[in-house]
Amino acid sequence: MTAQLKIDFVSDVSCPWCVIGLKSLEQALERLGPEVTADIHLQPFELNPQMAPEGQDILEHIAQKYGSTPEQMEASREGIRARGAELGFTFDMAKRGRIYNTFDAHRLLHWAELEGRQLELKRGLFEAYFTDGRNPSDHEVLIDVAARAGLDAQQAREILASDRYAADVRQREHLFAQLGIRAVPSVIVNDKYLIQGGQPVEMFEQALRKIAAE
Repeated sequence: MTAQLKIDFVSDVSCPWCVIGLKSLEQALERLGPEVTADIHLQPFELNPQMAPEGQDILEHIAQKYGSTPEQMEASREGIRARGAELGFTFDMAKRGRIYNTFDAHRLLHWAELEGRQLELKRGLFEAYFTDGRNPSDHEVLIDVAARAGLDAQQAREILASDRYAADVRQREHLFAQLGIRAVPSVIVNDKYLIQGGQPVEMFEQALRKIAAE
C-alpha cells in the first residue's frame, strides 16, 4: 500500500542549507519510489525580513549576524559547495556577493502553489541566486524566473506591482513562527513530525520510511 505524506518545507530563497535540504528530500522520495506519495507545500520564512532593498554585502552581513571570521566563512562556503555538488547542485560562491530581501519571491511562490508550479519556481529561484548570482528581490529577475518555471510572465508582473498575496505570506510566516519554527530548513511531515536542517539523503529516507510505516 502506498503511504500518503503531507510535507511542509519551511525555507527561504536566500538560505543555502534550504537548497541542500530540498535536494536531499527530493532524492530521498525518489529512493522510496512507489512506497510513498508526497504532497509538498513550500512555506515562507524570511531570514532577513528587515533587509533594505539594495541588500547588503554577504561577508559583511554574516560577520555582523553570526560573528564569523573570514576563515570560518570560507570553510562554511566550501562545505556548502561540496554538499551541493554531491546532490547535483552548483553553488557559485564567487557570484553571490550580496544578501537580499526575499518577501516578493515568497509572494510569487504563494501564487505558484495555486498554479501548480511551486517546486519549479523554487528550484528556479535557488539556481538564479546561488548558481547565477542574480538578485531575487529584483522584479525583472523574478518575472524571468517565473516564466522559465512555466508561469505567466504578465501575471507575475501584475502581482509584483501590487501587494497581492502579501497578507497570505505574512499569515503563513506567523503560523510557523507560532509553531516554534526559528531556523530553516524545517520539514514538517503530516503536521506532526519535524526534521530540521540540511540533512543527508539517507537521513530523510530513513525518517520518511519510518513515518510512512506508521
